[in-house]
Amino acid sequence: MPLNVTQKLIQEHLVSGDMTPGEEIGLKIDQTLTQDATGTMVMLELEAMEIDKVKTEVSAQYVDHNLIQSDHRNPDDHLFLRSAAQKFGVHYSRPGNGVSHPVHMQELAIPGKTLLGSDSHTCANGCMGMLAMGAGGIDVTMAMAGEPYYVEMPRVMGVKLTGRLPDWVSAKDVVLEMLRRHTVNGGVGKIIEYYGPGLDDLSAMDRHVIANMGAELGATTSVFPSDKEVKRFMDTQGRVDEWSELKADRGAEYDEHDEIDLSELVPLIAKPTSPDNVVPVEEIAGEEIYQSYIGSSANPGYRDFAIAAEIVKGRQIANGISFDINPTSRLLLQQLVENGHIASLLSSGARLHQAGCNGCIGMGQAPATERNSLRTTPRNFPGRSGTKEDSVFLCSPETAAASALSGVITDPRTLDMEHPEIAEAAAIKMEEMLEAPPEDTSNIEITKGPNVTSIPDFDPIEDNFDMPVLLKMEDNISTDEILAGGSRVLPFRSNIPKISTFVFEGIDETYTERSEEKLEEGGHMIVAGNNYGQGSSREHAALAPRYLGLKVVLVKNFARIHLQNLINFGILPLTFVDAEDHKKIEQEDVIEFRKVHQAIRDGNTFTIRLKDSGEEITVKHSMTSRHLDILLAGGIINWAKQRQ
Repeated sequence: MPLNVTQKLIQEHLVSGDMTPGEEIGLKIDQTLTQDATGTMVMLELEAMEIDKVKTEVSAQYVDHNLIQSDHRNPDDHLFLRSAAQKFGVHYSRPGNGVSHPVHMQELAIPGKTLLGSDSHTCANGCMGMLAMGAGGIDVTMAMAGEPYYVEMPRVMGVKLTGRLPDWVSAKDVVLEMLRRHTVNGGVGKIIEYYGPGLDDLSAMDRHVIANMGAELGATTSVFPSDKEVKRFMDTQGRVDEWSELKADRGAEYDEHDEIDLSELVPLIAKPTSPDNVVPVEEIAGEEIYQSYIGSSANPGYRDFAIAAEIVKGRQIANGISFDINPTSRLLLQQLVENGHIASLLSSGARLHQAGCNGCIGMGQAPATERNSLRTTPRNFPGRSGTKEDSVFLCSPETAAASALSGVITDPRTLDMEHPEIAEAAAIKMEEMLEAPPEDTSNIEITKGPNVTSIPDFDPIEDNFDMPVLLKMEDNISTDEILAGGSRVLPFRSNIPKISTFVFEGIDETYTERSEEKLEEGGHMIVAGNNYGQGSSREHAALAPRYLGLKVVLVKNFARIHLQNLINFGILPLTFVDAEDHKKIEQEDVIEFRKVHQAIRDGNTFTIRLKDSGEEITVKHSMTSRHLDILLAGGIINWAKQRQ
């Protein structure tokens, strides 16, 4: 039977289950990726599980989110992460080396391998012919300990690319077109595989841009073949000996189909406050902007910065515009310096920031209140930028640079200039900033600053209980809204009691106080709509509410990674059988749960009852028997300890 690339990758790594969409499968994980906003918990979890050394082929810990050293917390955690990486046999990418996804692509990604990362944009490395998936930190911890990664077998959507991108249209416009067509829910339960003659015109970094924002489609991951372009890219990195070809067989089938003629695309832009709120740039041209921001893992390549530099070369950006340049790696920054592009950007009036995630996750470069910010970042969820009342648009580097010059949203096709042709940057040999672990790790002591606390212990969910609804919400609640990123919050990522004080603050600033009041009475539950938990993989969005007593989450449906995170920390995840029942529950209602253990073991549906009215509501769960064991153990850490 002819196989597509996705099926080949899964078949090669399948350790349990079968490749039937919707069935749980277990996958061997070759590589893992952690970053500092999530990696601190991973390292603490490895320590809690008494793991001596990771069992993956390669694991890497990156420091790219928490770079601002305004006090002791971040530098203390950097020391902790480096010592823990050495202790457990993990590569360590030093602060300033760059964003995890492009650095991993350059240094460690290998076609045909699996990669699991505690960052939702790990899927970017699907550009290399890898099965690269984001997951909660505890799932990555288990993979580092040698356990399979379990996921429902996705459907495979084949997207055929034909034609060639016109001038002033780039890879960002391709993935924005996918979001325009399929929305932030369109990839749920699917892997998106790109193929066709249009790939010939897309570089490995162009493919990275498209694969990266598969996370915004809700996809399990995106996959590209490993072809001559991937080979060429690996040659530029001095790693061509690690390349292997991986293509779909002739006659391979897909569960779903779509096709994009690249030659018909135009510059696109996602309006606030969702990545799928996409329109042609020309439709909203002329709207005033305050900021134009270039960088992030969603546009991390040399070309993305070089073309912006060529657009503004010899010109001045408009008065009052903050033109922010956020290099994604130290290597990239040096290439841009050596080719004169940084000089062009600075001469135009740009602001240069250190290599890292920075403004993408609200860690600096926040826009002014109620002013439009154009960004080449992957997300524009409310408040993610660091400004509560933000107005963030997602666009290509071409659109961002053109708009910086004019001070208003500008279709780059209207610029009075020829389209710049960008030559590939020459390879540069640099000081090693991705430190390999030592051979002997037995005598290494882990360094812990005062902000590093232990992981709390949680008891299993009770069998009979009454649960107050502390918060009721609607659709598309993101992990940024559950627990924000940014410089106020993320420095406390290793301090669960402190980071828990920020939970749901943008939705209901009384939530933490009210949850603490209910904690002594047995905890609480929340109710929400569709796509609950979209966005980041941060497990803190489950762990921190659990610390505050969250026991049950009842929604219309869940985003994939957040659902797994809830189970991992012993929170009962339920969905409505009839979505209209969402209307019957109000905040502060009390719901009765009876014989829960038996109910969830016996089947996937059961009834709960509103205490005041006595009305019954049918709910369901999608947990496997393994999930149930984890939930009833009080979470995956307890479950793992019981198995030792």
